[in-house]
Amino acid sequence: MTIDEATALRLAGEAVDRAGGSRHIYRNPRHPFAPNALRSFEIEGYRVVVRFGEISSPAIVEVEGWVFEIQEEGLITLFRPSR
Repeated sequence: MTIDEATALRLAGEAVDRAGGSRHIYRNPRHPFAPNALRSFEIEGYRVVVRFGEISSPAIVEVEGWVFEIQEEGLITLFRPSR
């Protein structure tokens, strides 16, 4: 079952808040193979994954095929689920 962008954005925002907030995630890049570079949450029955950024890749949050880039000021839609 796919969800709409507004729902995905809300769930992604909640996961980012649980992981420490967008400013914390954005300003604390991880080593590429660090064990704490990924956080996974179950929110309202959906798996939401927060990936801290690395030197050459942005921090992102994924939910049901939606991918959002985590910036200090909030989330930016990068990809939507394929149809």
